[in-house]
Amino acid sequence: MFVVIKFRRLEWLGHVVRMNETRSVKKIFEGKLEGRRGRGRPRLRRINDVEDELRKLGVKRWRTKVLEREEWASVIKGAKVKLKGP
Repeated sequence: MFVVIKFRRLEWLGHVVRMNETRSVKKIFEGKLEGRRGRGRPRLRRINDVEDELRKLGVKRWRTKVLEREEWASVIKGAKVKLKGP
């Protein structure tokens, strides 16, 4: 089940990054909050989990690869194989 979630998260990432800048989902994804943050360790964002997963899969320069739909599809295909394992 976790494999499906990780795989879908990568698909979602490609979809959102290629979105038009005016879309609200894109604004929220890339948004910077104003004001002061509370004390303690900063909260993890969704992108932190995805970047960690891509690092574990050995994907480098994902921000440029995601802009090319065919190249990102091959990254996702390779990730699906690696996530499922032997």
